[in-house]
Amino acid sequence: MPEPSEDEPSTSDDFSTAVEPSVSKSPMPFDGLTAPVPAIATPPAPARWLAFAGVLVGGLLGGLIGYGIGDILSDSATVAALGALLGGLICAVGVGIVASLTLRAMNEWKVSIHPEDPRNHNKA
Repeated sequence: MPEPSEDEPSTSDDFSTAVEPSVSKSPMPFDGLTAPVPAIATPPAPARWLAFAGVLVGGLLGGLIGYGIGDILSDSATVAALGALLGGLICAVGVGIVASLTLRAMNEWKVSIHPEDPRNHNKA
């Protein structure tokens, strides 16, 4: 079969000649939709202050429990002080993790709006 010259169009049935682009339709199926406005990433200030107070109270109570356990286990004041330090630190870290997860969940719950929700329209 002779090769077509550069002047003549190819008559073969390859994919590029069989598919013709559609000019009448929009390439984007959701052309009228707009992107939602980004939400503020920080939780409200009162919630952050409550979480901070919770971490302080948790650390204090953990320190008291650690001091009590150290005092029961040994007659030494050093062991009781070490128990208070470790108990306070462990409880403060635990309450901090729970507070952080709670603030994240609260923030995600507050800002999540479905795109088709009628309350979300006309916000730009």
